[in-house]
Amino acid sequence: MRILRAIFAHGSGRIGGIIVGAYLVVAILGLLGLTPHNPITQYRIDRLHAPGAAYWMGTDLFGRDVASRLMAGIGQSFTVAFFSVAFAALAGTVLGLAAAWLGRRWDGVLMRIMDVLLAFPAILLALLIVTVAGPGTWTSVVAIGIVYTPIFTRVVRGPALSLKAREFVDAARTFGSSSSYIVTRHLLLNLVAPLTVQVTLALAWALLTEAGLSFLGLGTQPPAASLGLMLSESRNLMETAPWLMIFPGLTIMISILGFNLLGDALRDILDPKMRRAPA
Repeated sequence: MRILRAIFAHGSGRIGGIIVGAYLVVAILGLLGLTPHNPITQYRIDRLHAPGAAYWMGTDLFGRDVASRLMAGIGQSFTVAFFSVAFAALAGTVLGLAAAWLGRRWDGVLMRIMDVLLAFPAILLALLIVTVAGPGTWTSVVAIGIVYTPIFTRVVRGPALSLKAREFVDAARTFGSSSSYIVTRHLLLNLVAPLTVQVTLALAWALLTEAGLSFLGLGTQPPAASLGLMLSESRNLMETAPWLMIFPGLTIMISILGFNLLGDALRDILDPKMRRAPA
């Protein structure tokens, strides 16, 4: 509750929290199927119907309700983003702690592998993995998770190396604490704040990467809805039905803005060094 109060007392945190909260509600409704219409049902008589009372955001080339597909698409995109970031956070945390604690040869090998992965642009590496493994929702989850694992590894390794040299770690060793106890109790617990901020920011990147994969036809496959897939399907109809491009594009843009604002607020709240001095 203290963190929530601090977020809503923070200017950008309040805006970001409201945006992210609204998107989460819409995503849950979309995943539960609580949409105005069935997102995959085709009403051919209402093809390319402009936004109005019957269809709030119009219909697409096949007569499918854009608002319903947008709700389902938000649920789909958020599912991919959350699972991929969870994968990256877990793998990156384990690898970062292992590199920092084991040191020497293990640190060198693990971090060189991370450097190789970081050398590739995120979307290109994700495209490579999806192309090899085949398109699909869970392939996208694994691909995006692998792409962002090196970032979490570096976020964990740096502070863990600093914590490893602190006096309380030496004291724990002196009292006979096991390595697993020290790593989980003294290192991991002190990394919760930077990991929380990184997870929030990574969700924005994952949403954008998932949209890019779906736009290229390598992510979520038709007839399922996805924000990137909806953008891809609107390319040839931008002049005759601009709403098909405008609504998914704005949805992606605002969601990324919300996560970035929330991440910036969490950085200010959780990291004392980032807090502004009072005027």
